[in-house]
Amino acid sequence: MKRVQAMVQLNDELVANLDREAAQRGCSRSAIVREAISEHLAASTERARVREYVDGYRRVPQGASDEWGDVQADLGRRRLVTARRLDAEEEAAGQRW
Repeated sequence: MKRVQAMVQLNDELVANLDREAAQRGCSRSAIVREAISEHLAASTERARVREYVDGYRRVPQGASDEWGDVQADLGRRRLVTARRLDAEEEAAGQRW
């Protein structure tokens, strides 16, 4: 991948910490800076996705009616149908309590 040189101004403390980290890891300053920027941008992208996800649930809360229908009412109907079906199966098997 083609690399472009970018000037970054750092204070003495950051440079000392960067040099110490580079020496411990056996890599260059540039490698650490690239890694830090990549991790920061990935985390920023993930935060944006989470915000979109949360905003979506705020706009249309889970269980709220939408273009697909009333989820809670449908769930209630499905529970009733399932309970009646189970009762009929148990009765047919002679296991009605």
